Amino acid sequence: MSFSSRPILSMVLSRLGLGLLSLVIVSLVIFSAVALLPGSYASAILGQNATAEAVAAMEEQLGLNDPWFLRFLRWLGAAATGDMGMSFAGRPVMDVIGPRLVNTVVLAAITAAIAVPLSIALGIVCARYRGRFIDKFLSTTTLASISIPEFFVAYIVMMLLAVKLQLFPSMAGIRASMDWGDQLYRMVLPILTLLLVILAHMVRNTRAAILSVMASPYIEMARLKGEPESRVVMRQALPNAIGPIASVVALNLAYLISGVVVIEVVFVYPGIGQAMIDSVRNRDVPVIQACALIFAAAYIGFNLIADVISIVSNPRLLHPR
Repeated sequence: MSFSSRPILSMVLSRLGLGLLSLVIVSLVIFSAVALLPGSYASAILGQNATAEAVAAMEEQLGLNDPWFLRFLRWLGAAATGDMGMSFAGRPVMDVIGPRLVNTVVLAAITAAIAVPLSIALGIVCARYRGRFIDKFLSTTTLASISIPEFFVAYIVMMLLAVKLQLFPSMAGIRASMDWGDQLYRMVLPILTLLLVILAHMVRNTRAAILSVMASPYIEMARLKGEPESRVVMRQALPNAIGPIASVVALNLAYLISGVVVIEVVFVYPGIGQAMIDSVRNRDVPVIQACALIFAAAYIGFNLIADVISIVSNPRLLHPR
């Protein structure tokens, strides 16, 4: 290992440690918040007609009489091995949320596959034609999109494309028995809504990153040498702006996983966000805990990736003053 790579590796490992510590703290908050909810887990499992003796026996069986911190350590240790416990419906939690998690990941992956290259391309166009009509139009459009809540965007998309034009179904109720084409057809509206929400952030940040690089002296030197503006943007500015752009992309991917709850609820998409809302309605505490922990892990993980990308792309961050 070269000497120059050691500070980067040390910084990455320290960030990884901080990410794991953050996840432990968040998991402690999740467990404590759920533990403070009124009512008894045993009563929720057995039903309202359960006798006091049956409730007491169930609490003893579930270990609910143990100190809360001991229960937290037991839950966290099981979660670290992939065991999220049993839902109140009598099924393993991972059997409940596993297929839903796959649906959410598929929705996020398709959205990201479209949004990332499209946002970079539009950001390059805005930077290339700064101050012209196309730049002003895209900047105004993206600013308006950022200002509108995602649930409102979802309802507008649904009203126009599902109710008025009747091009797509308003409900994205996909099932495993459907073929891939039918599933994708039903996912169009959620994907389009997520695109409108995250595309604005990525386009604006891509534009800002490229324009920041284009203010550098070596860009001015390339222009003085007579290089075309398009070549200056693509060969000089864009490679040096990849770090900030990649960081923004990672942060928006974190939103796709953890912020997709609203979109799934609006379109009744069977993802993990919808599963969490259903569990809140049914007071299925183990499922709620598992969903919250997955959202937290995804968000912290993508933020960690964004942090590492920023460090690697800008070594000056290794030596803060």
